[in-house]
Amino acid sequence: MNTSRTAGLATRVRPRGLRFVAAAAASAAAVVVLTGCSGFEYREDVCASGEYPVLSVGGTGSACVSDGKQPPAGFARYPQGKVPQEVGDEWDTYWDAHTLDEDGNVIEAPAEG
Repeated sequence: MNTSRTAGLATRVRPRGLRFVAAAAASAAAVVVLTGCSGFEYREDVCASGEYPVLSVGGTGSACVSDGKQPPAGFARYPQGKVPQEVGDEWDTYWDAHTLDEDGNVIEAPAEG
C-alpha cells in the first residue's frame, strides 16, 4: 500500500509542477514583452495633448503652453520644422546644445557652470 500511496503522491505533485512551469513561462513571456524585447518602445511626448513646447531664450530650458496662448516672457516658439515631439527625439537632443537669441537666431547654448 505504501507503493501505491507514493505513486499517487507523485501523480498529484506532477500536475502542480507543470502548472508552476507554465506560470513561470507565462511570467517570463510577460517580462520579455514589457521590457521591449518584442520591438515595442515607449516614447514620452514632450507636451500633453492641447499644449505645445516652447524654448527658453538664451538657455536650454523648455516649457509647455496651452494651445492658443502665447509663450510667457523669456520663452519663444521653436523654429518651424525643429520642434521636439518626443523626449529624446532628434530635436529634443538638438536643443540640449542650442538655443535662440533675442532676435530668434539659432545659437549654441551657453556652457553651464
